[in-house]
Amino acid sequence: MVKKRINHIILCLLLLLCGRALAQKPNNDGGAIRAYLSAGATFSQIEGDMLKGYKKLGFGAGIGAITPISTTGRWHLSIEMGYAERGVRERSRDILTQYRIKGMTMGYIDIPLMIHFTDPYGGVMVGAGLCYGVLVRKPHGTIQYSPTYVVPDTSNMGFERNDIAATLGLRFPIWKQHLWLHMRWQYSLMPVKRDWIFREYRTTDDYTEYHNDCYNNSITLRLIWRM
Repeated sequence: MVKKRINHIILCLLLLLCGRALAQKPNNDGGAIRAYLSAGATFSQIEGDMLKGYKKLGFGAGIGAITPISTTGRWHLSIEMGYAERGVRERSRDILTQYRIKGMTMGYIDIPLMIHFTDPYGGVMVGAGLCYGVLVRKPHGTIQYSPTYVVPDTSNMGFERNDIAATLGLRFPIWKQHLWLHMRWQYSLMPVKRDWIFREYRTTDDYTEYHNDCYNNSITLRLIWRM
């Protein structure tokens, strides 16, 4: 019940900001709330799954609003709501690769709240904040054991529904303060899967068992169109 109320509050806040942004005319000093649309790609991995590299490519898109919180116009506050695909992928044919995952994908609704500082010389925005994510598409895909000396337990592929992540971002203006390039890094602050079991085999009966907590780790590259 508490989580549902938090979700409703965040959603109402986002819709309120976007509504006010669309109702206002932005002025030259940046005093208005500005709504924006975004779309791009997410490159992700899962920390703790015994694989490395941002090899999972996913789609992401959303809406947001940004408003100044200082008289100088250098500090801004933004809130967004969007969809992002995350997961893990490994198709290497290298014999040293522990195992392969083909296209294991998860879908999240992300609601990041960030504070931004604008460089007064180049116009680049540097941001930091927290992102609340809700798992809306459960993990799906194919795990292939080849080679088989590390075997993950696939009997329970349940992931946590909620994800709280730290996020850092850079926004680069491209055209007339309307079109921006945005890069954002995001890392879970609490496990999205707990106690995932991996067995590393030396022989059929001789193995070491690992119990790993796993975290989402992703980089997003997207375009933002500011109203």
